[in-house]
Parts: sequence; C-alpha cells; structure tokens
Amino acid sequence: MNIEEVKALGDAIRAEVGKAVVGLDEAVELMLVALFASGHILLEGPPGTAKTFLAQCFARAAGLDYGRIQFTPDLLPGDILGSNLFNFQTSQFTLTRGPIFTELLLADEINRTPPKTQAALLEAMQERTVTIDGIDHKLSDRFMVVATQNPIESQGVYPLPEAQLDRFLFKFEVGYPSLEQELKIVAQQGARFGMPKPDEWGVSRVADHATISAAADAVAGARLADEVVDYVVRLIRATRSTGDLQIGASPRAAATLAAAARAHAALDGRDFVLPDDVKKLAPAALRHRVILSPAAEIDGRTADAIIAGLIEQVEAPR
Repeated sequence: MNIEEVKALGDAIRAEVGKAVVGLDEAVELMLVALFASGHILLEGPPGTAKTFLAQCFARAAGLDYGRIQFTPDLLPGDILGSNLFNFQTSQFTLTRGPIFTELLLADEINRTPPKTQAALLEAMQERTVTIDGIDHKLSDRFMVVATQNPIESQGVYPLPEAQLDRFLFKFEVGYPSLEQELKIVAQQGARFGMPKPDEWGVSRVADHATISAAADAVAGARLADEVVDYVVRLIRATRSTGDLQIGASPRAAATLAAAARAHAALDGRDFVLPDDVKKLAPAALRHRVILSPAAEIDGRTADAIIAGLIEQVEAPR
C-alpha cells in the first residue's frame, strides 16, 4: 500500500463514521492517527456526547474486532484478562480468554475501577501481550484501546495513574455540539428509541485487519527529517524546563509524537513529515502527560494554554 492509498482509506473511514456520528471530526482524525501509529486514545467528556457510539462506529468502519468492558468498582483483573479454569473432563487447565483479546477495546468509564484493575491494561497497551499465570499471550498487532471517562463526577472514581496516562497516545476532550450539530442530531435520532447499532445507520466496513496492517506499514515509511526529530525532542524537553509544569512529558511522549506525526502526514497524502504535523498533534499528545506547578494551578492556567505557549516559544525548522 502506498501513501495515496492510506489517504483514501482514511477518507473512506471518516465518511462511514460521519454517517452516524455528528460533530466529532477531530476525534475521528485522532483515532485514525492512533490506529495507524499503533497508539491508544482517551476520550474525556460529559455523558451523552457519543463517546461510546463513536468507538463502535469507528471499529465497524475500520473492520476491527470490537470488545467492550464496562469498568466498575468491583471489576477484577481476571475479568479483563481472563483466567485458567480447571477442566474436570480433561484434567487440565484451560484458558478462558477475557474481553481484552480483541482489536479495538472500549474501556468504558475507565476511571471507575481501582488502580489494581486499571493496571491490568499496562502490559497490554505497551507490549500487546498479557501474562496469565506466568504465561505470555500475544494480542493482535492492531490492538487499540479507546477509553472513556466522565470529568464531571468526582465520587466513586479513581484518577488514572501517571503510568497509565503515559500509555495513551492522545487525550481528546469531547465537548457539547454546536447548535447546528445538535439540531442535526435531534433530527436524526429524535424519533428513535435507544441507540441503533452502527450497521443500522448504514456504517459499512471499508477495511479489514490486513488492510489496516498494510496502511500502518506504509505510514512507518514516511520520512522524518533530522530537523523534525530535533524539533520534537526540543518541544518535549521544553515541557520539563518550564516553571509552569511540575512534571513534563516523558521520552515515550517524544517517540509516540513522532510516530503520530508520520501517520498524520500520510493521512494528508504526504510521505514526509512537516513541523505543522507535530504542532497540530502536540496538544492532544501532551495534555495528559504533564502536571501543572502549584503556581500555575493557583493562577488558573491550563495544560493546554501552557503547551500552546511552548509551541510558540520553541522554534520550528523552516
């Protein structure tokens, strides 16, 4: 697959998701980048803003196997990974696979479960492997986590630990739709009871595992000039030297941002990365990886505002 075919594939997936989901074009773009860059995405927004439905439609359009875990306070790691159960007929232990053995995993309301259970995803998100009773089990090479969380409620939730957050390529903040978008949503769905499945909205599969893997291979071949690599590293290091941030972004953030920039370039039909690719993706790639300093919090500053300032300060290659 060449870069032009990657762009066409991305356009086709966008069009299919757009048949059912209104007003989340930027989220779909980031999900496409994450898919082709082998990353994961965290969607944060109030209830009823189509986060779950977006994940369902995206999986359908991309031809990915879809699994869902509803995170609750009593969820255990074995409920995610699976467990070895003794078979009395064969006198052997048999692995019962958990819902993590899929391609696109929706971790719904991920912050409603304790850190011990959240940690069950750490190995899977980084290495695409899970360990059960000391035995490694490989996940799909296209394994992708789409996690959701509600930022409004504070009771009965467990903030995601930094190690967990750092494994998400992007964090996208889902807001309420515009007036025009909400009018369209109500016109489309106001007469329906419940939420129909993606195929009932006419969302078709336009890809499969082999197609997505071929596209990811093509994306990895996009040219990343030394000047752009230097720009990515200087931008990441700037988050560690500013007094506005108590903790800056990790080296993993630099590597994944570079991979994401390759995917963004390919989806734009280019086989080379521009500094603008990095600039566009940096807010979503960094906002969850930094911690504000006490002074910045007192001043009411936000991570997005500080990151935007750093993007302006760090000189980009021409």
